[in-house]
Amino acid sequence: MPELRIPDPADRESLGAFIARAVRLDAQAIVRLRMRAPGVLEAWASTPFEVLVTRAVEGDVEPGDVTVSGSELLAALTVAPGERMDPGPSRDLLWRSELPAGKGWRQVDTLPAAVVADLADRGVALARENVGPQGTPPASLMDQTVLTVSGDDTELEVPMRCLFAMSGMGFVDSSVSGDVVRVAATDAWLRLDGRYGAVVRRRHALLPLLF
Repeated sequence: MPELRIPDPADRESLGAFIARAVRLDAQAIVRLRMRAPGVLEAWASTPFEVLVTRAVEGDVEPGDVTVSGSELLAALTVAPGERMDPGPSRDLLWRSELPAGKGWRQVDTLPAAVVADLADRGVALARENVGPQGTPPASLMDQTVLTVSGDDTELEVPMRCLFAMSGMGFVDSSVSGDVVRVAATDAWLRLDGRYGAVVRRRHALLPLLF
């Protein structure tokens, strides 16, 4: 059985808030726990917006890369939590998303958190007026480019779905004066880092396999 250790109560609370948001977006959410470095634990979750979200805290998990149920992990973090917890049984077969490498990121730009939050709020309002047949925003709206940032010979288009995820996960706080969102990239991935977590998405769709 997996074992999760998070010594600091504040980190347990922070991770619990992250998992609660992910489960609120998707009641069947699964969470991948992975050691980024000794003593640094990453939690990853997929979202209905087809982007990944992540948060890192100080801690350990054994084994060092395991997928568990979001709801079971949330219960472990919120119901009489202690330093050592049982996050629930492994559900590795349910994880189907590729994760980016931990290295190779280069910062492209920084954006005022208030601007990102305002764009996200406008997108949410527009989505409510244009709900698709499945009760979700149409793909055309989610794929709409809302920001273009550039730096160091790199130009990045940020689609609305990334801002939907940042808003849904509560990653930006426009009330914090001077707060920023950092935009970074590798050759294959785009990443937006807010105060409470990051949104990650592939920059280019994978080519289909030909048989």
